[in-house]
Amino acid sequence: MIDKTVADAASAVAGIPDGATVMIGGFGRAGQPVELIDALIAHGAKDLTIVNNNAGNGDTGLAALLANGLVRKILCSFPRQSDSWVFDDLYRAGKIELELVPQGNLAERIRAAGAGIGAFFSPTGVGTELAEGKEEREIDGRRYVLEYPIRADFALISALKGDRWGNLVYRETARNFGPIMATAATTTIAQVDEIVPLGAIDPETVVTPGIFVDRVVAVGERGWLDEGRFVGGVDLEGRPSDPAAEEIAS
Repeated sequence: MIDKTVADAASAVAGIPDGATVMIGGFGRAGQPVELIDALIAHGAKDLTIVNNNAGNGDTGLAALLANGLVRKILCSFPRQSDSWVFDDLYRAGKIELELVPQGNLAERIRAAGAGIGAFFSPTGVGTELAEGKEEREIDGRRYVLEYPIRADFALISALKGDRWGNLVYRETARNFGPIMATAATTTIAQVDEIVPLGAIDPETVVTPGIFVDRVVAVGERGWLDEGRFVGGVDLEGRPSDPAAEEIAS
């Protein structure tokens, strides 16, 4: 009997070694597998290379992973924003390496890895520092640079529901990088709000087929979400980042 479910987040991330390359889903906090990240912090694997859209928000989730000194390098498209103080401090101190990848290229490089594409030419970055040292080619009168796939040892992603075979469905835009990261890693670990019986997910609605998923863990309701809205966050002045959501949660 195929059963990819594991008991808890700690069991899900067990075996991730020092020096691993780990893709982490999420667009900012949307779709970020916070419980798996917290388990990875407790697990203590270090010298990690992280692939993510950004470089963490505030002091939780991905930012907490960075703050614990477990990340050697991060590949992302959007490293700085108003609440990226953890990354900012580490980068300015020379304690973390950054590979900046334009967002479209980031998505396509991950997708290419999952699709078995050896490399591809992209017009994004031509004529900028991001193209330095890369092969360039003119195609139909337009210049392109050669980009290579991004592969990972592990992918940590978040979905709404899954079954014991690993079939996943997501909640609206929280899917973001999850589906392509699931295909580009040797081992994909998914946290879900709920594990449902086989057949409960309409095959026509499955976004990530179980063939791409190795471990599934149910994390249940999360205190930092209320009907899909984030609660408990604060801005730079310490004020609730979403006063309406804070009122609902109280």
